[in-house]
Amino acid sequence: MRRFLLLSLLLLTLLFPAASRAQTLSGLLVGKLVGADGPPLENISVSLKKTGIGVNTAADGTFRLKAEAGTQLLHISGLGYVTQQTAVHVTTGTTTTVPTITLLINKHELAEVQIVAARSLNQRPASISKMPIAPLDLPQSAITIERQVLEQQQVLRLSDAVVNTSGLYVMGATGGTQEELASRGFAYGSSNTFKNGVRFNNGIMPEASSLERLEVLKGSAAILYGNVSAGGVLNLVTKKPQFERGGSVGLRVGSVGFWKPLVDVYGAVGNSEKVAFRLNGTFEKANSYRDEVQAERMYVNPSLLFELNPKTTLVLEGDYLRDTRTPDFGIGAINYEIQASRSRFLNVPGAKNATHQTSTTATLANRLNDAWQLRTVVGFQRYDNELRSATRPVASFAPASYGDLTRSLQRTQTAENYFLAQVDLTGKFSTGFLEHTLLLGADADQYQTTSIAYTGPASPSRPTTAVTAFDAINILDRNKVVAQPGERLTGFQELIRNTYTKGNTRRAGFYAQDLLSLSEKVKVLAGLRWTYQETPSDIYYYPTVANAKKGGLLENPRRFAQAFSPRLGVVYQPVKTTALFASYANSFVPNTSATAFDLDGKPLVPSLIDQYEVGIKNDLFKGAVSANVTAYRIVNSNQVQSVLPNDSRIATATNKTNPQELAGQVTSQGVEVDVQSKPVYGASFIAGYSYNNTAYTNSTLYDKGSRLRYNPAHTANLSMLYSFGSAFGNNSFLRGLSAGVTTYYVGDRLAGRNNRKVNPADGQPWPTGTDPFKLIAVPNYVQFDASLGYSYERFSLRVKLANLLDELSYNVHDDNSVNPIAPRNFSATASYQL
Repeated sequence: MRRFLLLSLLLLTLLFPAASRAQTLSGLLVGKLVGADGPPLENISVSLKKTGIGVNTAADGTFRLKAEAGTQLLHISGLGYVTQQTAVHVTTGTTTTVPTITLLINKHELAEVQIVAARSLNQRPASISKMPIAPLDLPQSAITIERQVLEQQQVLRLSDAVVNTSGLYVMGATGGTQEELASRGFAYGSSNTFKNGVRFNNGIMPEASSLERLEVLKGSAAILYGNVSAGGVLNLVTKKPQFERGGSVGLRVGSVGFWKPLVDVYGAVGNSEKVAFRLNGTFEKANSYRDEVQAERMYVNPSLLFELNPKTTLVLEGDYLRDTRTPDFGIGAINYEIQASRSRFLNVPGAKNATHQTSTTATLANRLNDAWQLRTVVGFQRYDNELRSATRPVASFAPASYGDLTRSLQRTQTAENYFLAQVDLTGKFSTGFLEHTLLLGADADQYQTTSIAYTGPASPSRPTTAVTAFDAINILDRNKVVAQPGERLTGFQELIRNTYTKGNTRRAGFYAQDLLSLSEKVKVLAGLRWTYQETPSDIYYYPTVANAKKGGLLENPRRFAQAFSPRLGVVYQPVKTTALFASYANSFVPNTSATAFDLDGKPLVPSLIDQYEVGIKNDLFKGAVSANVTAYRIVNSNQVQSVLPNDSRIATATNKTNPQELAGQVTSQGVEVDVQSKPVYGASFIAGYSYNNTAYTNSTLYDKGSRLRYNPAHTANLSMLYSFGSAFGNNSFLRGLSAGVTTYYVGDRLAGRNNRKVNPADGQPWPTGTDPFKLIAVPNYVQFDASLGYSYERFSLRVKLANLLDELSYNVHDDNSVNPIAPRNFSATASYQL
């Protein structure tokens, strides 16, 4: 942590002297913006074309903006209005009054990205919240990372982007084929990851080049989306069609043979004023800092915008991603100790993970009138994956065979069809002195999944045993001669089908939420959701050695679950730029595993998770800086845990085989700080800090206070960017130059397996030191990245140096997927604006 703070101070010292030189601006521009019918226009962006420095208009439509002496070009833009540019002359030491400017309504409502750069963090509503309310009115922490930041930082993966958000972190990279994100001690599974508001299977790394922005809604979002974990939800918003013609082509190259051409084009279809399109795509190929690891992927993202009438739009979006890479379970651990390495590879020749993902979304938005809007979304996603790999490496720690690893083979095939339909009605109205912002909605979705798992053939010498071993190696010394298994497989072609599992999860929900304005300073957000979920599953056992006593079809009992998800929050705004809030919400986790039956043999009901949150949101220095602080406490007081064999209740129980109950408790609590600035004299920054402690607070197996794995106690981030355009004249070669730095600190984490206070086989305490489970302490680290960019007319070049300190740490799942972070590396992106 101390290293992180020292680096941050150094960066401030290096960057902001340049910013101070830019403060030689010597004139003041004042003016006013009005609509076509005369009323003042609030929150419209007014910026200097030369430098990009800008402000938003006040409630009375006025603006004040410092500028260099000479002729300046004002760029004026706002959502729903025609963008204008006006030339004005600025005189040193004087105030120049700009004649009142009238903005005309733009019937095409150009893409919001044109103005969000001039909005503060607390002025940018996130579509993931489903309600047209300002973030200051939302009693919940919400973060938006815009495209400009993603481009300036040359974001390649989501892990590159989440460093801009406090408390959102990578918890693992199992098999090297995905990035497992989490926050507040809870994982972001596929139920918590969305693309354009539709659930997204995150078993594959999403393509970041198509993103318009990244939205994070922290904490419980169950009232809006049903079965989501308590940590929060993530929404990936892709680039949208525009009627203005434009686009870019580019090429990114980097370390270890990385290359990635990119294309993005958009505009009206023909000369149409009713139909616009966008098409972006890329191809990527690379080796790795990991021995024998390779990756190749292709991505295409087409979309169409139809203006069906002045009040109705239809957006059709689709994407296709093909990703093929070497599955990589990392460097291995011996006796729960990491054997330091960056390049050690433990998989077998021919290992491959191949994924195809296709999705389509249709969004119909209808403005019924000025106060009400109806939004309908339907979506479909197809996911196919085939994995051929060695099993996860667990090495021997016996003295005579220290580090020896017998590699077995695994093969799986998974297919998933996902369907979604949702309808949201939002509107504003008054009842007496109360002002309402109402959301009424319903959604239904369905997962149809099939999965085939393979096993080895019967042993010739032992017909009741399957052959699974491939070979044996020593993970520390590949030259060591290790005794090979007597019977072993020669390749994946020998594996045979073992089980066929078919699932058909169905969900439906109805919800209502109302933001009540009791006064200008006091607002209450209240709502309730009801969710129904059904999870049938059928398993077919092929006639293999492993299924000798099973055979045929096993139809698992169908699980039915329902839950209510309430929400209540209060917001107090002593001034317009500050909001204090407190809220309560809950979420739920369906207990659908094959063993989730209580002592009476009845299926377990969902576990309910309570969340309490308080915070303060501030827009400081006339909106130039947003600073938000949130504290939270999340309690799962009815977590599933096994009834131990020595429990006296088992003697009279109906279900004596591994009964379970909702009696465990896990508590997560912490603090998060998020700070963002607008560009000021060419300089901007994003900073954050989080503290989290997620621990068992009641358990039959684990000691009270035992921390849960994977969650860093502390994270901190600081990103700064400086554009030199404001410090140099129009004719200076350096006007197109920009520089940026990003530092990211990840504190201590735990992996391995939590120590147990009793043996689950008999419920008796472990003799000292005999529990085979141990925790792994994962080292903390500071990652320091630097970037440099230059633009000239339509050409631009960006160079990035990542992990300059060459820090070594790991993302660890249990003790069998120990994946080192990337070493020092570089990348460069050249692009041309069409």
